[in-house]
Amino acid sequence: MSTTPTRRLAALAATVLLPAAILLLGTESATATTTTVPACAELNQRKIPASAMSLPTTGGRVQSALVTTSVVSGQTVEYCLLDADIFPVDRSAPAIKMRVALPHGWNHKALMFGGGGYNGTIPALTMNVPFGPADQPAPLARRYATFASDSGHQQGPAAVPSLDGSFGVNDEALKNFAAGDALKKTRDASLFLVRLAYGQNPAEVYFSGGSTGGREALIVAQRWPQAFDGVISAYPAWNNLAEVLDVGYLVQVLSRPGVFPSPAKQTLLYNSVINACDGLDGIKDKVVSNLRACGFDPHVLRCPGGADAGPDCLSDPQIGAVIAMSTPFRWPYRVASGETEYPGFPFLSGADMRTPFLGFGTTAPANPMPVTSGYGMQYWEQWVKYFLTRDPGYNSLDLDPRHPGKWLGRISHLSTIQDRNNVDLGPFARTGGKLILLHGAADELVSHRSTNDYYQRVLAKLGPSSTHAFMRYYLVPGANHANFGTPAFAAGWDSLSALERWVETGQPPANPIVADITHDRTRPLCEYPAWPRYRAGDPYAASSFVCTR
Repeated sequence: MSTTPTRRLAALAATVLLPAAILLLGTESATATTTTVPACAELNQRKIPASAMSLPTTGGRVQSALVTTSVVSGQTVEYCLLDADIFPVDRSAPAIKMRVALPHGWNHKALMFGGGGYNGTIPALTMNVPFGPADQPAPLARRYATFASDSGHQQGPAAVPSLDGSFGVNDEALKNFAAGDALKKTRDASLFLVRLAYGQNPAEVYFSGGSTGGREALIVAQRWPQAFDGVISAYPAWNNLAEVLDVGYLVQVLSRPGVFPSPAKQTLLYNSVINACDGLDGIKDKVVSNLRACGFDPHVLRCPGGADAGPDCLSDPQIGAVIAMSTPFRWPYRVASGETEYPGFPFLSGADMRTPFLGFGTTAPANPMPVTSGYGMQYWEQWVKYFLTRDPGYNSLDLDPRHPGKWLGRISHLSTIQDRNNVDLGPFARTGGKLILLHGAADELVSHRSTNDYYQRVLAKLGPSSTHAFMRYYLVPGANHANFGTPAFAAGWDSLSALERWVETGQPPANPIVADITHDRTRPLCEYPAWPRYRAGDPYAASSFVCTR
C-alpha cells in the first residue's frame, strides 16, 4: 500500500484534468491517450506559461527537442532531450536554462538532479545519484524522466567549473541560486512538459543532489513539502553562509607568511592521523571508523623549537593553521539566520593530498586567488566580490569575517538567503515524504559535523520516533566529498532503490550495505551515530562488521 495517498490522488486528478488543460494551452494535436513514448517533435518551441509555475516568472519556452540515444549504465537508452529557458521577472536577470530527458519506455516516475558549487551549468541527466552504486543503473537507464537546471545563471567561460559567482550581483539570480527559487520553477516547468509528452503526471517525483545539490535537496523538503515524494541529500552545504565565514577565516590564517602547510606536510599530517587512529575500530584498513576515539594531537608533529625544519614536521604557525581548520569557528556578532558557528573540519579532511583541490590546496591563498588554492578559498573570493561587496575589484583577503565592519548588515541579510536551516520537516513528513541523508566522514569541502548538527536539530524538533518514520542519516567512514580523486573509501550504495521501496511500499531501509567501489569491499551502512566495528572474518566483507554506538 502506498505511503503517499495525498500525492497520488493529486497526480491522478491532474491526469484526469489534463485534456482540458491541453486544449486551453492550444495543444490541440494532443489527445487524452497516455503513453510511455514521449511526443517529442510537438514540444519543440512549446511555450511554458507562467501559470505553470508557482513562483513568479514571465513564462518559458522549449528551445529544442530532439530524439537521441545515450549509453547509460551500459544500456542504450532512447529519449527525447528538451532544452528550455524559464524567463525572469527582472529583465536584467539571466534566464534559467533547464534540460529534460524523456525516455522511451517511461517508468512513470521523474527525478530532478541538484547542482554543485555555484552551479552555472546543467548537470548531466545521464548521471547517477551521489554515492550511487557501480552495479545498478542510473535513473535514466531505469527509464526515469530526469531533469535539472543551471539554477538561473550561466557560468563564464574563463571560470574554474562551478566557481563563478558573478551572477550574485543580481538579486533575482541570487535568490534563484541561494534561496532555491530556481528549484521550484524548474520542477514545475519540467513536470508541465512531462505531462504534455506522456499525457499524464508521474506517479512519483524524486530529488537527488550532493554538496550544493544536497543543500538544494533539503531546501525542497523545507520550502515545498508536497513537491517531491522522496529526497536524497548527500554532503549538503545547508548552512552555506556559515561555512563561507569559516572558510574566510581560514583564508586569513593560511595567507600569512610561513603558515601554509606544503603538500608534503599535508601528506605527513594525513598519514599521521591514519597511523594514530586506524585500528580503533578493530582493524587496520586505512579507514578511520571510530571517529570519537580519534584524539590525534598535531603537536606530535612539531618541529624542534617550533620553527619550520622541512617536510617532516610542522612549525608552530602551521600547527596553528591545522587546529584552526579543525576547530569550530564562532563569529562575535549576530546574523539573521541565527547561526553562530561552523563546526570545523576533522583532521582527515583537507590533509589528504590525494584530493588537495578540495582541502588546503597546493598553494597559499593570495590576491588574486590562485586556482591552485583550495576550492573553498576560491569560493570565498567569489562570494566576497559578487555576493557581499558586489565589487569585482575587491581584495577578498582584506575582509576579516571576525570583524566585517560596514559589511555586517549585508552578511546578516545574506544569511537569510544562504543558511537554509529550517529543521521543521514535519510538513514534508506528514505528506508522506521520505529523506535519505548521506555524508562521508573524511569530507574535505563540507564538514560532516555540520550534517550531524542538522540531523540532531531535526531530532530535537520532531523527536526520535517522528524523525525515524521519514528520515535516515548515514555517515560513511573514509568517504570524502563526492568520491573525488582517490578516497580511502569510495562509497557506492543504491539509495534510489531504497528510497523507492520506502516511498512506494512503506518499507524503510533495512541493514543497508555500502560498497567501496575502488577496493572491492563492503561495510554495513550504519545509521548515525553508529559506526562499523570489525568483529572477525573476512575484512573485505560487511558481514565481518557490526554497527556500534
